[in-house]
Order: sequence, then C-alpha cells, then structure tokens
Amino acid sequence: MAIRTISNSNEILCVILGGGAGSRLYPLTSSRSKPAVPIAGKYRLVDIPISNCLNNGIGRMFVLTQFNSASLNRHIKNTYHFSAFSKAFVDILAAEQTPDNPTWYQGTADAVRQGLRHIEPFESEYVLILSGDQLYQIDFVEMLENHKKLGAAISIATIPVGEREAPEFGILKSKEGLITSFIEKPNKELLPDWVSDTGEEIKASGRNYLASMGIYIFNRALLFDLLQHEFLQSTDFGKEIIPQSIQQFKVASYQYSGYWTDIGNTRSFFEANLELTKDLPAFDLFDSDRTIYTRPRMLPPAKVSGTTLEKVLVAEGCIIHASRLEYSVIGIRSRIGHGTTIVHSYLMGSDYYETLEEIEMAAKDATPALGVGERCYIRNAILDKNVRIGNDVRINGGDHLSNSDHPLYTVKDGIVVVKKGAILPDGFVI
Repeated sequence: MAIRTISNSNEILCVILGGGAGSRLYPLTSSRSKPAVPIAGKYRLVDIPISNCLNNGIGRMFVLTQFNSASLNRHIKNTYHFSAFSKAFVDILAAEQTPDNPTWYQGTADAVRQGLRHIEPFESEYVLILSGDQLYQIDFVEMLENHKKLGAAISIATIPVGEREAPEFGILKSKEGLITSFIEKPNKELLPDWVSDTGEEIKASGRNYLASMGIYIFNRALLFDLLQHEFLQSTDFGKEIIPQSIQQFKVASYQYSGYWTDIGNTRSFFEANLELTKDLPAFDLFDSDRTIYTRPRMLPPAKVSGTTLEKVLVAEGCIIHASRLEYSVIGIRSRIGHGTTIVHSYLMGSDYYETLEEIEMAAKDATPALGVGERCYIRNAILDKNVRIGNDVRINGGDHLSNSDHPLYTVKDGIVVVKKGAILPDGFVI
C-alpha cells in the first residue's frame, strides 16, 4: 500500500537531533558523529529520519549538529538538493555561541531551544522532533492524525519492549491513548508497576512495557512556550520536559508496531546491519514506497569474480575476487583479494579508488593496497572506511575475546572493529 503524505506542507516541520558524542559506538564515532556513521554499505544513519520525512511529504527539516559534525554537514550538503520551485530544505543548525548564550548544547531540549530563533520564521502548526541515530520506517501522517484525534498537545511514539530492554528506555503507562505516567530508565525491581496492555499478540511475545522511541510531535506554540518560559532550566526531553508535561498537558502515546532499533552501541549497530542480509529483513530496503535517499555517487556496478555469495549485500563500485562471502554487508568501493573468506562481518568500504600506480608505489614500501588482501579470514568484524588489510590476515571475533582498545582496532562484545584508515600488515592476527 502506497504511503500517505502530509496534505499541507506548511502544517509541520521537523527537527532532527544530531546526537551527542556517541561514546558507546566508539571507535566508529572517533572522527564522525553517530548520524554520519555508514549503514547498509552505502547510506548514513541520518538518511533514515530524513527519508522517512520525505516519504511522508515533510520537506522542511533542520538538523542540529555539534560533535564531530564535519562529515555529517558535508554529507547533508552534498545529498539533499531540492528544486528552486520547492519549499523543501534540509538545513544544518550547528551549535553556536551567541552573546546571550555562550554555552554549547546541554541536552536534547536545550539543543532545540537554542535553535528556536532559526526555526521561528518558518510557519507550522506542529513540530516533529526526531533522533538522528535510529533505524525505522514510520508513518508520520498516521502519528499526526492520532495526535489531532486525541486533541493532544504532545505525542510520543512508543514501542512495546520486553523486561530485558525496558531499563534502557523511558517507560510509560497510558489510558485511552493518553499517557498517565512516565519513568526514565527504571530499575528492574520497579518494572512490575509499569506493565501496560500492549495488545494480546504483543503481550504473548513478552513485550509488556511501552517504551518511548524519542520521537515527538509538539504543538508548535506549546513547544516554544515550554522551552522559552515554562521549563526554561530543563535541558532534556526524556528526563525533564516529558515527565513534567504529563501532569499539565494532554500527552498522547502513538504505539508503533513495526521495526525500530536505537543504534546505541556497537552490538546493536552490528546486528542491525547483518539483519539486512536476511531473505525478508524486518527493515526493508527494497520498498519503493519507502525509499532511503542518500548521496548519488555515480559509481560503476560491483564486479565479482569466482566468489561464492551466501546472504550478502554488495554495494556499488566493489571489485571482489574473494573465495566466499557469507552473512555480510560489503560497502561501496570495497576491494577484496583472491582466496579471502569473510563471514558475519560489515565492511564499510572506501571513499576513493587507488590507481594502479599508487598500488605499485605502496607495495614497494610494503604497504597493503586499499581494501582486503588475499587469503584472509575475517569473522565477526566491522572494517571502518579506508582500511588496508594485507595478505594472510586473520581476524576471528567472538566471545573468546575480551573488550580492549588498540591503536589499530577495538574489541567490543566480541566484535572486532578495525579503525578508520588502519593498516594491518601481512600475516596480522586478531
């Protein structure tokens, strides 16, 4: 069924939060913000919320950035161009010091507060606030209709979760669609008091708690009043604004039943990418009504020679001579040598190609060529952009490896993350 779009383009505008330091996703965030981290071999995380908005006819977006924002800013600038006859835009609001506010963003609410003076000139009845580091495909038209039907001042997108995940989220209870109470990241001993009626089928799967997805719709006038007057000292939506608002205003819950994941740490990021290799993944990249937009790179098709492929996503511009690729995502411009096996891994690819002359010059200095060499074995690993893996390199991630950080790689939850631009010489073993 075709996705619906907002009938009045001036009715709503969107603010996308560019994320904090993203320390739990280190080292992938050592030189880039979380929303700029490559996903699915060819996209950036920020493409997900932007694409959701565009698919719903929401064409006016502000992206608030602060930490390691250069690559995110560059990606948005190079990607989202609209017709001169369109009102659509994706504008970056970088953290800035001003005479009346010399501080950087202190939290999600403070980031939006500092951006209000740039948002104010743009007409709208509602403001949609999104995170820049989540993976989902939501019908924002339906969420807005639910907001209007309940006469809500604020709406929160919610998703049923189980007992194991509940302490990681803001948990709420609702009655007739309106939220009656909210607690941020409750301890496990408090959970019995926070069980919700999530529906018979969902309850049967053990997901008895309603969690906030960090996706909000505010009536515009209320948002400005809360941030500029009512809750002037509050800096965070989840910890302060939302709990304080529930007792004073109609706050609706929009229960979402589709796929959603918060890319909070290395494990969730790794699993979200490898999930895409399934025959019928929960997040569908092939749904033409929910296109994921990204930068058009004009790359040649991938070229594969003599390789056995089993449940693999291969992006454009790759040159692959590997022996076997299995349950893996291979990013743009990846080069993989003869006799190499890659299993259960994510290769982000490269930002450029080396010329034959550059490869020959590097070989004289015993520097591996860009990409993965010959006769390598790589399992349970993430290879960041522009790595150089020599011949006969063995990377075997798994629970047998303890968490550690090295100059060339990091191990987290059994996943080996080879750092951006790292060089692993011939015969290197992890």
